[in-house]
Amino acid sequence: MLLPALLSLALHQAPPPLTTVSEQSGWTRTGRYAEVESLCRAFPKAFPGKVRCDTLGTTPEGRPMLALVASADGTLTPAAAVKKNRPVVFFQGGIHAGEIDGKDAGFWLLRDVLNGTALPGVLKGVTAVFVPVFNVDGHERFGKNNRPNQVGPEEMGWRVTAQNLNLNRDYVKVDAPEMAALLKYLHAWDPLVYADLHVTDGAQFQPDVSVAIEPQKSGPEALRTLGVKLRQELFTEMESEGHQPLEFYPSFREDDDPASGFAYGVAQPRFSHVYWSIHHRFGVLVETHSWKPYAERVKATRDAVAGLLRLAARDGAALRAAAKAADAEAESGKVREVVLAWENTEKSRTLPFPGYAYERAPSEVSGQTWIRYDVTKPQVWNVPYFDEIRPALTAALPSGGYLVPAAHAALVAEKLTVHGLRFQRLARDVPSAETEQFRATDVKWSAMSNEGHQMLGVKGAWEKNTTPLLAGTLYVPVAQPHAELVAHLLEPNGPDSLLSWGFFNTHFEQKEYIEDYVLEPFARELLAKDATVKAEWDAKLKDPAFAKDPRARLRFFYERHPARDVRLRVYPILRTQTAPAGLTAAK
Repeated sequence: MLLPALLSLALHQAPPPLTTVSEQSGWTRTGRYAEVESLCRAFPKAFPGKVRCDTLGTTPEGRPMLALVASADGTLTPAAAVKKNRPVVFFQGGIHAGEIDGKDAGFWLLRDVLNGTALPGVLKGVTAVFVPVFNVDGHERFGKNNRPNQVGPEEMGWRVTAQNLNLNRDYVKVDAPEMAALLKYLHAWDPLVYADLHVTDGAQFQPDVSVAIEPQKSGPEALRTLGVKLRQELFTEMESEGHQPLEFYPSFREDDDPASGFAYGVAQPRFSHVYWSIHHRFGVLVETHSWKPYAERVKATRDAVAGLLRLAARDGAALRAAAKAADAEAESGKVREVVLAWENTEKSRTLPFPGYAYERAPSEVSGQTWIRYDVTKPQVWNVPYFDEIRPALTAALPSGGYLVPAAHAALVAEKLTVHGLRFQRLARDVPSAETEQFRATDVKWSAMSNEGHQMLGVKGAWEKNTTPLLAGTLYVPVAQPHAELVAHLLEPNGPDSLLSWGFFNTHFEQKEYIEDYVLEPFARELLAKDATVKAEWDAKLKDPAFAKDPRARLRFFYERHPARDVRLRVYPILRTQTAPAGLTAAK
């Protein structure tokens, strides 16, 4: 009699099917990655024909990168979604694996949607693609001290990958193998909405979540209008659930000073949601507030994703039509200018922001001002909010495209391919082509590395040139659906260009020299026979800094010597107004 009683007790105490460690613990803990692997196998068994478990890659430490795909009618592949014109919502957790709310919220939501206790019928109108943990190796760097500025769970993963790369800075340069795998999967699905699920750092205040959506203030006008509508309706829904959503990331304009206020910003495409927005789709950054308990944060994440699923199912046709129209306009070559960076204007308005009483005082520890909040005293901060933006940097596009020399074709082709961009190769040499080359007049190296790269900032101009093109040169046409991404990658002074990330640093390093004993007599001869150079030299000597710098003085003559390196500080990628002859089929 004892054994049946024990079995009965064990069955009674067993957790309900498909519940996470987080739910079982009352939202105090989160599970290890083995739980993701187990649930990814269990969901298709529990909901046959409605769920599939995909492996989209393998991490550097050998772990599988997994995704769950869910649809009520079996629309579980990209091809099936295209055939049915089915909108897709793609949401991911754990890109920063210590910020793990998205993993537990996603499993909870998907289970309830599939069993009919939440959003009944929504999966008849939308396919959900869920990556529980993007940064899998970082997730398994598990510990209780990984996020000291975050309230729960008890233990969690680490911010960056095993290669110490921050995946949410990698969307354009694609250094991480995890990013290459994710982008291949993302582009295959081509989701209408791509939501990246995070947790903030920062100050203490009352709002529990921010949801940044683009296009709203950037991108094609038709998509901006739809983005604003999407955000407004999502916020109405979330507010009815008791949330206080913000449309901007809530970092102060000056550190630890609430009085400095907030700003609406559009970041670079190295970040997930901006990367997807320049594809004429809707990129969404969900950031729950680190000071809220884990249970509240998971609920806020769940409600944000639930709202996106419902709205995409309802409005998918209109959203898809606008996205495809923007693609078609770019493919036709009508996109002539791309904004590479945005900035706030000086205009602001007063924002009544729900905060807490606080005190700022000098610190005897650090010597700087530090802030202390009193969460027992809610307080409205009337602070400036800078919500108007304008282009800070634009690029006028060539009518043809970009030419990547054969020496750099392998690297750039790899980047173009992972981004789903079209290009062609020259099958034979072209002895002479009318092109434009970019010559830098000012070069500034970063003092420290960033994500393993020494960043490079350049100023200069495109100049007309006649250039021979070797077989194997790549031609990247501007007239393609994602022309904006082409510009972000290949325009040299864009903040996320391959040049800015340091992939072409060698072209800005001097490799050949002229000895001083050669330059000294050359300088005297040149000054004696060239009045224009003599006038320029006399003018330069009026600058005290130049006059006192022997290297600068000699460089003046090096730059006029016939043996100088005429390719120094010349960006190797060219622009062309027309496609060259002899191209292979597009890739």
